[in-house]
Amino acid sequence: MKRLGILFLREGLLKKSLLRNCLLKVVLLAGVLTPLLAQAELTFGIVAPSSGGAAPLGLGMQKGIETYFAEVNAAGGVNGETLALIARDDQYKPLQAASNTRALIQEDEVLAAIGNVGTPTATVTIPIYNEYETLLYGAFTGAGVLRKSPPDRYVINYRASYVQETAAMVDGLLEAGVLPEEIAFFTQNDSFGDAGYNGATKALAAHGVDNISELAHGRFTRGTRNIHQGLATILEAPVTPRAVIIVGTYGPAADFIREAKNDLPDTVFLNVSFVGSQALMDELGDLSEGVIITQVVPPLDADLPAVEAYRQALDTHANGSEPDFISLEGYLAAKLFVEGVKAAGADPDRDAIVDGLLGLGSVDIGLEEPVSLGPNDHQASDAVWPTIITNGRFESVEWASLLP
Repeated sequence: MKRLGILFLREGLLKKSLLRNCLLKVVLLAGVLTPLLAQAELTFGIVAPSSGGAAPLGLGMQKGIETYFAEVNAAGGVNGETLALIARDDQYKPLQAASNTRALIQEDEVLAAIGNVGTPTATVTIPIYNEYETLLYGAFTGAGVLRKSPPDRYVINYRASYVQETAAMVDGLLEAGVLPEEIAFFTQNDSFGDAGYNGATKALAAHGVDNISELAHGRFTRGTRNIHQGLATILEAPVTPRAVIIVGTYGPAADFIREAKNDLPDTVFLNVSFVGSQALMDELGDLSEGVIITQVVPPLDADLPAVEAYRQALDTHANGSEPDFISLEGYLAAKLFVEGVKAAGADPDRDAIVDGLLGLGSVDIGLEEPVSLGPNDHQASDAVWPTIITNGRFESVEWASLLP
């Protein structure tokens, strides 16, 4: 009987030990699962050049987006989920953009694309985003192909259009006393160049100019710096231009300005924001003095909550990177985008992200004026800030005193 009692006692102790071990394992498993659950990700993508001549544009947008994502993640994420960005390099080549877009959607299974770069690349990828009902948001281009009426459901823009940028140029030049026939164009020979040129001619037509086709228009091939034939077209014009509107990336734009200044020392050279302001100034050096670039984001030193937050975020999350207009655009676009992600609710799908953004209405993200989105309004900002390079800085343009 005594031996039987000892056996029962041993069995009880064994059960308690097993129970204790099981409970310990549950606790340990819960400790492992908790951070895993907390680290659930919402994954987005960017297809943009990170190599090649247009790399500063893609890398700038990526830096701005990732900086804001890091800021949000440090504060706990969105609805308990962190934000992640997958980048694919298209080298600013349409065919690579198309294949990378399909990979981003089918293999990476992103919820949306954000911050893609370029008009030629957008032209071939928009049909893919529409086909797979996946959002293309905040692309670094002001082209009309992303601004249809009625708008494509799966294309939503942050920035002002090239029509608005070139309209600001035309309005300013006419205010400065430049005659319409004294305006010339130097543009990339593709859909990007066409978009900028058509925006400017539309602005001239709005001022009653009817001989637009007679204005000098030089062109160059995308991906090259062969600017001489286009320059010759402008130099051979019957009227010497007092202003040349340039629609291109910083490399050929810099080459053109450098060469043109030899024969046109008093001419004003104007660029749309896509040129890459800092890269253009670095490439030109002292010859950048007086070059005008329209911006679609505020000045880098603006006393605005969003810009101040951007500068602080660069210090905290981007190793103290220097501010620039491209990464600021990526940051601001991401800031509004995250508001849409919040509105989409927990564990959103692709369509929920679209609905979240288009349901935002008017939103104050810390700029001078609210930005807005809606079912029939797929462009958040209409603002343009013309700047001029003065003593190595980007200053606001005073059109009335631009020319003697």
